Amino acid sequence: MNYDLTDLRLFVAIAEERNLTRGAARACLAPSSASHRLRRLEEALHTTLFERQTRGVQLTRAGEALLRNARQVLASLEQMHANLSPFATGIRGHVSLWANTHATHTFLPDDLAGFLRQHPQVSVTLEERTSAEIVVAVASGEIEVGVLADSGHSAGVELAPYRQDRLVLIVPTGHALSSRTQVGFAEVLDHAFVMLHAGSAIHTFTMNAAAALGRHLDVRIQVRSFEAVCRMVGAGVGIGLVPRSAVQMAGLADPPVVVEMDEPWARRDLQICVRKGAEPSGFAAALVAHLRSSRGARQGV
Repeated sequence: MNYDLTDLRLFVAIAEERNLTRGAARACLAPSSASHRLRRLEEALHTTLFERQTRGVQLTRAGEALLRNARQVLASLEQMHANLSPFATGIRGHVSLWANTHATHTFLPDDLAGFLRQHPQVSVTLEERTSAEIVVAVASGEIEVGVLADSGHSAGVELAPYRQDRLVLIVPTGHALSSRTQVGFAEVLDHAFVMLHAGSAIHTFTMNAAAALGRHLDVRIQVRSFEAVCRMVGAGVGIGLVPRSAVQMAGLADPPVVVEMDEPWARRDLQICVRKGAEPSGFAAALVAHLRSSRGARQGV
């Protein structure tokens, strides 16, 4: 590979400035040095990255592709430094935890805060994943601890109770469904939905549940948190599917109306997931013990 990180940073700077001289200045290089590095980068990649114009430069198709990838590379590098920097300030342990959307947005924030107060020498990386992804990662040893919904797929892992909750339908006051005490999922599919962003575990779950009925959801808007779903529904944007605990935690002055879901999958028993037959390492074991001991402190209905 005949280019380095300096070349990639320079390329990104030029692309964003649309000008070689300004990009070189941003990268703290002389224009002549920047021009040489850019030419060497294009030679190494066997393609032209910029079209030279009178007032600057314009990315080619190849340049646009490289820009996307270069940004990802540089972001990953920054994340690497962020992951390592705690060790320079006295952190002596690290735990990687994967959890589904439900746990990530409801119970884990408080429980992890309590764990980190008890273990100031430990850092935690929390990633939101689907329950199926978590099972595979724990079973393969990629991570030591996961929190997921009990999906029945537990080969290679051991599960321990964490929290009990339910998915409920939330609707605006006065909505056609607001007088119902219970509905089936098939009954609500003609209504517009407010949902978490695409890629979230609960988004994937809900879309798959609709597909299993041969239907598609009418998604009016996607947001980044359960609280935002509750606010949007309360404002009349659409209906939503959220954990009951999320409605309680949102603490809204005018909360949406809660309607029970008459579906077997509405009960969401969250489980702590570890690899079968393998004892978690020190701090991972401490996290598991903390999560297990905290489960009685706050239970969803």
